[in-house]
Amino acid sequence: EKHISILRDFADLEKLANIKEGVFTMSGSKNTDLHVTDEKKPCPLCSEEKYKACYTHKLYRHLQNFHWKVSVEFEGYRMCICYLPCHPVKPNLIGNQTFSKPGAHYHCIICSATIARRTDMISHINRHVNKGETESRFITAPISKSSLEVLKESATDVRVLPNYSTPQKTDSYFNPKMKLNRQLIFCALAALAEERNPIECLDAFGATGIMGLQWAKHLRSSVRVTINDCNENSVAMIRENCLLNQMKVKLDTKEEDNGEAMGDAEDITVEVTKMDANVIMHLRSFDFIHLDPYGTSVNYLDSAFRNVRNLGIVSLTSTDISSLYAKAQHVALRHYGCNIVRTEYYKELAARIVIAAVTRAAARCNKGIEVLLAVALEHFVLVVVRVLRGPSPADDSAKKVRYLIHCQWCEERIFQKEGNMVEENPYQQLPCDCHGSMPGKTAVALGPLWSGALFNAGFLRRMYLEAVQYGLEETQSLLKTLVCEAECTKHSSIHTAHDESKQEECGVYIKTLSNSPECFLVHGK
Repeated sequence: EKHISILRDFADLEKLANIKEGVFTMSGSKNTDLHVTDEKKPCPLCSEEKYKACYTHKLYRHLQNFHWKVSVEFEGYRMCICYLPCHPVKPNLIGNQTFSKPGAHYHCIICSATIARRTDMISHINRHVNKGETESRFITAPISKSSLEVLKESATDVRVLPNYSTPQKTDSYFNPKMKLNRQLIFCALAALAEERNPIECLDAFGATGIMGLQWAKHLRSSVRVTINDCNENSVAMIRENCLLNQMKVKLDTKEEDNGEAMGDAEDITVEVTKMDANVIMHLRSFDFIHLDPYGTSVNYLDSAFRNVRNLGIVSLTSTDISSLYAKAQHVALRHYGCNIVRTEYYKELAARIVIAAVTRAAARCNKGIEVLLAVALEHFVLVVVRVLRGPSPADDSAKKVRYLIHCQWCEERIFQKEGNMVEENPYQQLPCDCHGSMPGKTAVALGPLWSGALFNAGFLRRMYLEAVQYGLEETQSLLKTLVCEAECTKHSSIHTAHDESKQEECGVYIKTLSNSPECFLVHGK
């Protein structure tokens, strides 16, 4: 039951104090003799120590001025200030639970929390509203759909809550700046869908469900999409967004149809689950897993590699750039077990830190990895790896995790040689002679880091073709750059009239001046 301090109107407060409604319609001067026939009554919201029993006319003024006027209003209810001993404290030495000294506080109508100050109570209610938590045991007032904003990305519509771009203030977090990240992951999934059909894919942190909905809408029967989130409000929002995009929702093995006619003959079904990400990855096997928590992904790597299928793909987005970019070096040591400093190649260093953590997690599950894509931008680091089952691939991958010798003067660096033998002079491995010409110690050991390749050129070309097929223009330019980096070649330029008909970049025909939209692979690459 709701707390007695949560009331609808002042008449309920009068009734709570056994005061007849309408008794005090006259002025206060005409009520001076009411105490002759009246009995003293206690305040229902104050303890006897705080406010002693008094006559009705005094109790009425007390309730009106001391409780009702300073109440917090929400959805037609008033949360009046309470002075009852409602705050339990730690048990005493005997083991009995005591109560604190009565103090002013409010009881939240949504979560039943006790808040001391009125301004804090208003902020507490506003946080519930921003998260979409407007339902409680006492009221059923969900946010109207008119207050939700509909956003469109890649032909997919999603409804979002207020403050959708602030993860601390909303459950259905949606970041428009991560559009490029979502497109890269989609291209990787589309390339995998060409290898096997259908594939089971998991978006472990759904939020609004935008990523999983894009997978299902464009790839259709090639994928079986599962969108997971541990927050109940996010799950409800994902289900609404599924129906908004005319998709069936499969929840707890029960399919719910939205009752609307689909555009195609075959229906698109999306499974929505409410679990911890570690739990669902332990319970089920997937071909494609994407991890995008708020911050680091290291807490979910062991679960991700436990049941992922052979030759499947695990992609993870890390947004803890303060630690990966060496701004918070102690956090990088705590999360990734790496010693790092700020360098000119800090973005590459961030990618190798994440891949090293992925490699160790996969090796613990007797699995190796093949890095397909690693890209570090301003606000995230994306890593896509293919899983290779077996102890031999695991050993081969683990051997590629090494320390990096970095010169602090000229920024030269080189990975340590494979082996456990200690060298007398590790400075000899560096190609520079700063140790001989500069005083003191000039180099530091960074890592352990991933020392292998950061790209798979063939997979990047396939991703580029998928980006062209689905019209992802923003991703095409980035993928062309990544292909060139993977091939260690420069963009070719037009030199002769013969070359004006076509332009070749890293084995891919990027553009033809004859307005032909076709793109081809050359040399069988």
